[in-house]
Amino acid sequence: MKRTVVFMCLALFFILSASIAMAADSISGKVGISGQIGFLVPSDSEAFEPFTPSYNLESDVGFIGGGGLIYGINKNLAIECNITYTEFAAKIAGIQEGDFDTTNIAFGVQYRFVDIPVPHLVPYAGGGLDILMNGFSSSYSNSLDVDTVAGVHVCGGVDYFILPQLALNAELKGVLAPDADINYSGIKVGNYDPTSLSMTFGVRFFFN
Repeated sequence: MKRTVVFMCLALFFILSASIAMAADSISGKVGISGQIGFLVPSDSEAFEPFTPSYNLESDVGFIGGGGLIYGINKNLAIECNITYTEFAAKIAGIQEGDFDTTNIAFGVQYRFVDIPVPHLVPYAGGGLDILMNGFSSSYSNSLDVDTVAGVHVCGGVDYFILPQLALNAELKGVLAPDADINYSGIKVGNYDPTSLSMTFGVRFFFN
């Protein structure tokens, strides 16, 4: 299932990219707000108990949503801050053990391609730093804590301006981060892998 979703994400991104040359819509000096929703393909994690073999925690595809701010430094460079939330089920041998959730506070830089005229369409590539605040809700009412970790992301996407102040957005984003400890009553009982691939769709509104 996850391989199919990954393939669909990549195929959709390259289909969009194949029709894109650079456009003339610049956000230089503009402040904008963004809202996005889509789906996320998480990595599998690991559960274990002391002195016993580890168990693979299989992760389902989940939904992701959020928003943020973007500011155009000049016609090619922009900085952004986004906050997204995702939640997805985790299973051992097909039996649901609970749900992971991650709130991602991301700071990034975009390079926006605006020099070759394709009306209203602006592709971009970017990257940045992520702060991943993680949690786990057990199906058995156990109290589990998951550490917060820092990671990095790379992304690519397109903005299509339907009005000078309003753009539709599609973005493919990959997050790479170290494992976070899963703890029960202060004892480590697993590793949560926050690495993921997401595809989102949304809108941006620019104030000036």
